[in-house]
Amino acid sequence: MNLLDTARIDPATLAQSFPADFLWGVATSAAQIEGAAFEDGKGASIWDHFCRQPGRINDGSNIDVACDHYHRFREDVELMRGLGLDCYRFSFAWPRVQPLGQGAWNEAGFAFYDRLVDTLLKAGLQPHATLYHWDLPQALDDSIGGWMSRDIVGHFADYAAEIARRFGDRLASIATHNEPWCTATLGYETGQFAPGRTSRAESLQVAHHLMLSHGEAVAAMRAVTKARLGIVLNHTPSFPATPAEAERRAARIDDGLNVRWYMDPIFRGAYPADALEFVGADAPQVEVGDFERIRQPLDFLGINFYTRSLFDADGKAVKGPGKRGFTDMGWEIVPEVFAQHLVRLAREYNPPPMFITENGMANADRIVDGRVPDAERIAYLSSHLQALAAAMSLGADVRGYFYWSLLDNFEWNSGYDKRFGLVHVDYATQQRLLKDSAHWYGDLVARHRTRR
Repeated sequence: MNLLDTARIDPATLAQSFPADFLWGVATSAAQIEGAAFEDGKGASIWDHFCRQPGRINDGSNIDVACDHYHRFREDVELMRGLGLDCYRFSFAWPRVQPLGQGAWNEAGFAFYDRLVDTLLKAGLQPHATLYHWDLPQALDDSIGGWMSRDIVGHFADYAAEIARRFGDRLASIATHNEPWCTATLGYETGQFAPGRTSRAESLQVAHHLMLSHGEAVAAMRAVTKARLGIVLNHTPSFPATPAEAERRAARIDDGLNVRWYMDPIFRGAYPADALEFVGADAPQVEVGDFERIRQPLDFLGINFYTRSLFDADGKAVKGPGKRGFTDMGWEIVPEVFAQHLVRLAREYNPPPMFITENGMANADRIVDGRVPDAERIAYLSSHLQALAAAMSLGADVRGYFYWSLLDNFEWNSGYDKRFGLVHVDYATQQRLLKDSAHWYGDLVARHRTRR
C-alpha cells in the first residue's frame, strides 16, 4: 500500500479497514484542561509554579482556568457521547488528590474524579486513565527535589495504589506515565517544560527514576486491581538527513535516547549500550535489581506519534522536506513513518496490545460563518488512519485510537496559541464548537459501528 497515494478517503471506506472491535476515542490531560487550579483543596503543581516564572510560557498565560473542565466536564462528556465515541483518555492531577504528594488525601479531589468517571460510564464511554501527565505536586519538588530524588519512587507507587484501589473497578485501563521522555528531557535538560532545569545528567537520572516508579506503580496496582495496566511512550522516529555514515550514527544515537531508552528497560531489562556509551559520565546511577523492578509485565502499550526527526552529521535536528506539509507546531507530517514505526515495534519488541494514545495536529483554526473549516486536520486524520490500518495489516496489534485532543487547550510552553482540538474553545467565554474534523471523525466512528 502506498500511503502517499491520497491524503483523504471516504470515511465509509476507511471504516472498513479496522476490525469490528476497534476502539475510537479522544484524549486530554488534567493540567491542560481542568482549571480550578486552587479550588477544593488542590495543591500547586510544578506547572502552576512554572507558569508564573516570566518568559516561560510563550503567550504569558497560565493554567488557572484553562478550559474550565473541572466545572464543565458534563458538557464535555456530552460532546463525546454525541460523537459516538467508545472511550476517553484523561489524567488524574496528583496534586488535586494529594496536595503534598505524600501524606493526607484530598477527598474533594477524589470526588471530582468520581463524578467524571461515573458520568463517562453513564454515557457509555470507557474511562482510560493516566496517573502522571507532568503535573507533579510542587511540594514534592520543594521537599525532595521531585523526580531527581529516588525517594519519589515510593511516593508515586503509593499514589498509584490509592487511585487503583478507589477507581480500578471502573477504569478500562490505567497508564502510569505519559511520555516520560518529555518529563525528563524537556523538563530537566532543555528547560522548555516544568520544572525548567538544564542538565543532561539530571535528565537521565530523572528518566531512570520515572522508569523505576513505573515498575513499582504497576506492581502496587496489581495487588489491588484487575484493570489493564500499561505506560504511554512518545516516539519520534529518527532518520539521517542523508545516507552519510556520520548522519546515520547521529540518528541512531537519537533513537537510542528517544525510543530505545524507554522501550529497552521495559521489554529487555537494560538501557541501550550505544546510548550509554554516548552519554558517558552523564549515565544514571542504577542500583542492583532496578531493571527487574522496571520490567513488569504489561497489559498494553500506549504510543503517541506526531512526527519524525532528521539529523545532520553534528547530531543537530534539521527540517524535513515536508512533502505533505507541516502542522502549526512546525512538525513535519509523515504518516508513512507512523506505519513503519508501528511495524518496527511489533517486530523488534513483541509488545502487548498497543493503543495509539495520542495522534493529532495543531492547526491555525478560525471560526468562519459559525463553523471551523479545518480541512487540514481532516486530511491529517485520514492519512494517519490509513497508515495505522496498513501497519495493522502487517502485524502491528493495535486495539484503539485516541485523537489528541478533544478540546483546544493549554499547549504547555506554547500557551493557548496552538489548537489541537476537535472542539474549538473560546477561552474568553468557554464556548465549545465542534470543528469540521469532529463531524468527520464522528461520521467515521458511526460508519465503523455498523460493523459491530
